[in-house]
Formats: sequence, structure tokens, C-alpha cells
Amino acid sequence: MTDVDELRRRTRELLAAHPPAETERLDFLRARFDAGLAWVHVPEGLGGLGLPRSLQAVVDTELETAGAPDNDPRRIGIGLGMAAPTILQYGTDEQKARFLKPLWTGEEVWCQLFSEPGAGSDLAALGTRAVREGDDWVVNGQKVWTSSAHLARWAILIARTDPDVPKHRGITYFVCDMTDPGVEVRPLRQITGEAEFNEVFLTDVRIPDSRRLGEVGDGWRVAQTTLNNERVAIGGMRLPREGGMIGPVAETWRERPELRTHDLHQRLLKLWVEAEVARLTGERLRQQLVAGQPGPEGAGMKLAFARLNQEISGLEVELRGGEGLLYDDWTMRRPELVDFTGRDAGYRYLRSKGNSIEGGTSEVLLNIVAERVLGLPAEPRTDKDVAWKDLAR
Repeated sequence: MTDVDELRRRTRELLAAHPPAETERLDFLRARFDAGLAWVHVPEGLGGLGLPRSLQAVVDTELETAGAPDNDPRRIGIGLGMAAPTILQYGTDEQKARFLKPLWTGEEVWCQLFSEPGAGSDLAALGTRAVREGDDWVVNGQKVWTSSAHLARWAILIARTDPDVPKHRGITYFVCDMTDPGVEVRPLRQITGEAEFNEVFLTDVRIPDSRRLGEVGDGWRVAQTTLNNERVAIGGMRLPREGGMIGPVAETWRERPELRTHDLHQRLLKLWVEAEVARLTGERLRQQLVAGQPGPEGAGMKLAFARLNQEISGLEVELRGGEGLLYDDWTMRRPELVDFTGRDAGYRYLRSKGNSIEGGTSEVLLNIVAERVLGLPAEPRTDKDVAWKDLAR
């Protein structure tokens, strides 16, 4: 029996034992995880079967046809796309057993405590401190631009544990309980009117050493796994043709011929082709993931994602003329996810401005592509061998 046949058999057994129409959504998701059909490439016992990643489509197709619920991946994208791959690579058996199932089912939402007011593009310069006290680490500092912090139970956190060594070597990676004393989440209201992001203050937060991922001082290497997966999650998401930002513009063009001009037509054609090239490149990148972990190629996809979103949303505002300057609602919200296509053109235009900052600034990603993909000489870095405590701040 082939792996495909076996997967179909297991999936149909799951559906027979837990009919979607008669089973509570969370119960079905838990049963799917226990059957190894959550993410088939993961080892057995952790929601998978140790099979090639490409075979996930077999399970997904069977379940979609049967009307089975999914785990709302957009709402829990940080857990699925960033925390899970890092825990799978660096977590202990106990950590994997504790965190992965409720992460995948969406019972526990995750956020990412990386960026700081003084350490955004230069993330390795972070100053949040973690000091060892017995079996705990006491953490003090501030994080910023934290999506889903107002919803999250857990956070992936990097903090400085040794200020006497160069900045990349004195960082350690932790899992932080967002409900612990000393964790304060404040909304950051954006140009869109929403507070999709947050700032997080950590005051004498105690994290057990058992919630450390990787070795002490090796947090930068662990964080690279998170960051590489983050760029793929942002820039390499699966889309149908005319999915994403190009869809509303193309729809408006077809339905509103009175808005058309020759110049707008030429620009739309160019961006439509570029969006399709980016979509197909993302598909190729996902196929490469079957063979292993994502590499720096994800940085290129994230770059294209940010540039295209900003250019397409700008074109849409121009195409709509005076209508494009309207805005539907400035109400202060703390949303669960970003809905680019569910709001109006003004929202898309304003929100896309953040695409070149979030998930790694475009300037930093250009360096990554230049050095790690194209093999160009690295930029001079005078602070590379200087102890963090001696850096100018």
C-alpha cells in the first residue's frame, strides 16, 4: 500500500469515527491531531506520521471534500508558522508534548516577543535582560510591534543573558507565559485606526529554565529558524490566481470601465504579471520545503510581497479616484487578524505601508539576499566583535 493510499484510509477512518456534521469543531481537531493528520511531515505522536510534507495535500483534500473544519490558520499563524518549527527543531520532548497540540488546534494562541524600541532592524542589539536565579530566569524589558499579544497565551521570546560578549552571542531563547505576573500588554494604534499590534512590558517576569529553547547563549541561532519560517509564512503564502491584493484591483477594472485610462492599464498589466510571478515563485519555494528547512530564499519572497502590496494598493487608490480617498471606519479595534481584502481601498493602501517593516525590514532583507543568496561581500560591521555592553546606544 502506498503512502497516499494509507493517508486516504486514515483520513476516511477519522471522518467515520468523527463525522464533521455531528462532532464539535475542537473535538474533531484534537482527533485529527491524534491521528497524525495535522501535519503529516511531523514525527508520530506530535500530530504527524513522519511522511513527506508534500503528502499533506492528500489529507487536506479529503477533509475539505467532507466539509471538515480547519484550525483557522490565519488566526494562529504565528504559532503555526514560527513557534511550531522552532519547537520541533530545538524543543525537548516534554516541550513538544506540552505545546504542539494546543498550538495546532488553536486552543492556545502564540505571539512573538522579538523587536524592541531600540532593536528592530538590528534585532541582535536587543536589550531585554534575563538573569538566572536558581531554576528561573528573571526577565525585564520592553518588546514592540507584537501581533496577537492581546490574544496570546504563549510567546516566543529572545532576551540578553550575557552582556559581556558580542551582541549575537549573548542571547537566549525562551517560551514566555503571557498570563504570568509582570507581563503587561498595551495596544499600539496604527494609521489604519486599529490596534493590531501591541507593546509588551516585562517586569520581573519569572520564566522557568524548563521553558528555554536551545542552549544558553545560543538564542540567535535558534531565532534564525523562527525568522526564516516567518519570512516564508508572510511572503510565500498559498494563493489562487488573482489572490491577495491584485484581486480587488482586477475586479474593479473589469466592473468599472469608466475608470480606465491607458496609463493605468499598462501599470495594472505589469503588476498583474509580477503578482502572478510572485505567486508561482512562492509555490516553488513551498515545494523546496519538502526537502528541508527554509533558507534565505524566503527573504526574497518577503521583499516581493511588500513591494507588490504597496504598488498595487497605490494603483487601486488612483484607479478609484475620489472614491479611493474615502475610508470606511476609523473605529479603534484590536482585531484577531489582518483582513486585506475585506476592507476598502483606503485601508489596503494604509496597511500595506507596514509590509516593508514587519517580518524584517526591506533594507535588512536586501542585505540577506545579497550576502546569503547572491554571495556578494558582506557589509563592514564594526560592532561584530564588540561586547554588547560596550556598544553605543
